[in-house]
Amino acid sequence: MQIRHFTIPIFIPQLACPNDCVYCNQRSISGFLKEPSCEEILEIINTHLATIPTKNSHIEIGFFGGSFTGLPKKDQENYLKIVQPFFESGVIQGIRLSTRPDYIDEDILQLLKKYHVTTIELGAQSMDDEVLKLSGRGHTAEQVIAASNLIKQKGFSLGLQMMLGLPGDTLEKSITTAKSIVALGADNTRIYPTLVITETDLEKLYNEGTYIPLSPTDAVDGTKEIYKIFEKGNVKILRLGLHPSEGLISGKNLVAGPFHISFGELVMTALWKDALQPLLENSSPEGNNIMISVSSKQINNAIGHGTSNKRMLEQKFKKVKFIIDPVLEGRNFHVDYS
Repeated sequence: MQIRHFTIPIFIPQLACPNDCVYCNQRSISGFLKEPSCEEILEIINTHLATIPTKNSHIEIGFFGGSFTGLPKKDQENYLKIVQPFFESGVIQGIRLSTRPDYIDEDILQLLKKYHVTTIELGAQSMDDEVLKLSGRGHTAEQVIAASNLIKQKGFSLGLQMMLGLPGDTLEKSITTAKSIVALGADNTRIYPTLVITETDLEKLYNEGTYIPLSPTDAVDGTKEIYKIFEKGNVKILRLGLHPSEGLISGKNLVAGPFHISFGELVMTALWKDALQPLLENSSPEGNNIMISVSSKQINNAIGHGTSNKRMLEQKFKKVKFIIDPVLEGRNFHVDYS
């Protein structure tokens, strides 16, 4: 029996952040301009619950956007108290929140445990101190390590978010960050290519010509390589690329950078392209028909964004067909020629 996972997001934009990172404008990124009231939180939860099937589902509430554990203790408790009835009645099975590595200590974790928080996501972003400094993060890689170890020791599920293309970053540094996240025992991660957002210090650096964002191709290729590291390390990838808020889609809040509304699909297409490309080099005669069996979850990714992978194979094969095989999982596939 397959369990479906749902997260009800509650955004508290930029609350408790001690400083603005060079890339950050949470109000533009998330599309939320102010913190929600108690009534608004309840409305958000109930609206989402009305659309979520409760059978065979794991439902959690997530506090995102700001540094939750940097809020005054009273405010943290107020937010967490609002959602307790949903947890105690069994309607939801977990609470997750995002915060900074330097806002974690024993007392904070004791408070979160009291209110049934199950997952803590840290914005690590990089494990390179030079990149962290140039990005204005205000914490070190060592603080990420210390906070991660403490979170795991206290029995929480650990999420570690990372970014590509930050000031001073390279693909090699990003790969090192991904490997460090695996080594720290992260249960899940999110991968965000850096975007230049309006009203940020990064916008100034970009306009001055001292910061150059990743190209779309480099962002997809870099994320693809990092995806493989997390996949091998059994770290669940929750998201690839920023959530496409209205301001990003319209371009109102986006200055530059590799934003794509279907960024995750582009990455999965690239992974499948690597897997399928050797078929172009096999000894099968030109003009043969080919049928590729894949799992139901992966068939769209295998065909590729805009059918790009299928069109790639059609350079050699007269007819290319993808079908579903319920036995196959992941990116495993089977090929038949005719």
